[in-house]
Amino acid sequence: MSIDWDEKLSLGKFLKAHRMGEEMSQVEFAKFLGVSKQRLCDMEHDRGNISIQLCKKIAKKLDLPEKWIVKLELQHQLDKAGVKLRVS
Repeated sequence: MSIDWDEKLSLGKFLKAHRMGEEMSQVEFAKFLGVSKQRLCDMEHDRGNISIQLCKKIAKKLDLPEKWIVKLELQHQLDKAGVKLRVS
């Protein structure tokens, strides 16, 4: 996976990079997160929105701060909608 350093980080891109860093397949990682393979694929490709509840679940599974995961997804949703607002 090549990284475009000028592209904004989304939760989907983070999840894909994390999964690849752990050398896990989508099937393995989806099972670990408790989502379907198709849902993980959609998240990794920034299709659809990820609910706050799912963000919290992902944060817990990855042992990361909920606040960081939720902020990452909310910012992505705002950017995608063209809303000029920064989540801080």
